[in-house]
Amino acid sequence: MALAGAFAISACSSSNSSSTPSGSAIPSASVDAELAAMVPADIKSTGKLTFGTDASYAPMEFLASDGSTIEGVDVDLGKAIASKLGLTGEFTNSNFDAIIVGVQKGKFNSAMSSLTINPDRVKQVDMISYFSAGTSWATQKGNPKGVDPANPCGKTVAVQKATVQVDDITARSKACTDAGKPAINIEQFNLQTDASSAVVTTKADAMLADSPVVSYAITQTGKLEQVGDIYDSAPYGIIVPKGQTEYAKAIQGAVDGIIKDGTYKAILDKWNVANGAITASEINPSK
Repeated sequence: MALAGAFAISACSSSNSSSTPSGSAIPSASVDAELAAMVPADIKSTGKLTFGTDASYAPMEFLASDGSTIEGVDVDLGKAIASKLGLTGEFTNSNFDAIIVGVQKGKFNSAMSSLTINPDRVKQVDMISYFSAGTSWATQKGNPKGVDPANPCGKTVAVQKATVQVDDITARSKACTDAGKPAINIEQFNLQTDASSAVVTTKADAMLADSPVVSYAITQTGKLEQVGDIYDSAPYGIIVPKGQTEYAKAIQGAVDGIIKDGTYKAILDKWNVANGAITASEINPSK
């Protein structure tokens, strides 16, 4: 438990110099009046763009050293997008598997939480692309259990609940049993930090998660290493309620706006995730 707690602090704290991003100051995103006019009146009247997020996914979204302030790549991007629309961006912590329902029921008027765009999610909500990431595997440094992502049968693998990695590892486990090999022991956690801690403390042989998250965990812990290559790169999406076309277009336009004015690049450079940059935003892209 002590080791797990130590990992959670190192992965989620900004008090450690190694976890504080470097880079020049982020330029302020100016208001685009045309886009601001497309925001639904009920949102505009509050002056806020509220985002649901799971703040356990550093460096994309995580808790600062005060234990309550949410920071990260998505937070900086979300606030810049809100500024383009003449609003203030605010983030609320939520369980990952409750985020889509939270948007559908109006608890948040949007969500931004490293949510990979896929057909199942697009059936429920509209998703506006803003970043690209793949899946990576990580083990304890030195890979003492000899984990091979191409043949993880019989290994214990940690993943966060409701992520695309759950489907990934479940399919791999089925392939193992279909081939007459041992199933993968899949350990699902509510928080990504707990999944990462399970590997650090040797309770799990490996984990798989989004590539920027694995890279950050490796840097922060000093006890993990990536095994295999990044694969299945796909866009992340900002979530808005299904069918609110003008609202989705306003968000899309704001993403394109911060790409064009340099705010987007400055934020990605600050967090050292520029390799996930996109050149233009899309609504419900098919790939």
